[in-house]
Amino acid sequence: MYEPINALGGTLEPCSTKPMTGFYRDGSCQTSAENRGLHAVCIYASKEFLEYSKQAGNDLSTPIPKYNFLGVKPGESWCLSGPRFVQAHKDGMAPKIFIHSTHIAMLDIIDLDTLKHYALDL
Repeated sequence: MYEPINALGGTLEPCSTKPMTGFYRDGSCQTSAENRGLHAVCIYASKEFLEYSKQAGNDLSTPIPKYNFLGVKPGESWCLSGPRFVQAHKDGMAPKIFIHSTHIAMLDIIDLDTLKHYALDL
């Protein structure tokens, strides 16, 4: 596991426990080499983003009971896959984020200024 450091260089803050999120389902966007999808960016899920994500092939809102996944609802936070965030940014549909809860590993795929542009907690 990588150090729990956020994109600003501080301590990685929790993203959400309701719903429980993160690659490790521990409420944090902590990541490691085994997290191939780099679920490291803590987003604020708006209705518009959830609709975009579903149309883009990443349905976050539909519950999947067999995996104990209740679906993400508008207004909730979620650890999104880094590449999905980058794609949403390129499509002009990136969600707002919580940068203090976004892992520093995101800086491997997108620059800090771009992340700051979407940050709700600066």
